[in-house]
Amino acid sequence: MTSTQAEIDRSQLGTLSVLAWIGDPSDGHDIPYLLAYTLGDGPQGREAGEAAARGLLEEIGLPIGDVVMDGTRNPSAFPVQIVLANNQIGLTMPGLNATCTAPDEWVAAANESGQAYFLFATRAWPEAVPGRPVDAKTLQEFAGDEAVLTGSAHCVLSVRRLQQ
Repeated sequence: MTSTQAEIDRSQLGTLSVLAWIGDPSDGHDIPYLLAYTLGDGPQGREAGEAAARGLLEEIGLPIGDVVMDGTRNPSAFPVQIVLANNQIGLTMPGLNATCTAPDEWVAAANESGQAYFLFATRAWPEAVPGRPVDAKTLQEFAGDEAVLTGSAHCVLSVRRLQQ
């Protein structure tokens, strides 16, 4: 007997947002981070959006929890891609694309290391609306929350650059 996986209704995700930040360089922590999350504003609400996020990650083969996938070994075959053009980050996943503006220090760190740490949170974050700044304390409260971390997919990704 075989089973098939139901296709995920990506519309249930609602608004997919992406946020870029860097660790504290004075602590020797200058890693560029990229966080993807849903606002929980899909047609069937927050819970359906969170379920759709978990289903999407499962569908593309990204485990949720404490496993960090290495997308740098064979970047063209990995299901998540980051492309950087000036300060614009393009995130692509099967059936999804999102963009955000990266701070200069993120771009410098990504240029130096050639990679970024990517998290896709399954918990909705309706307070972090695109176009509004997120202060460091609010970011730390969300991205540093144990439940958010254990409910996220984690990867290290190569940062590709558009030829200009």
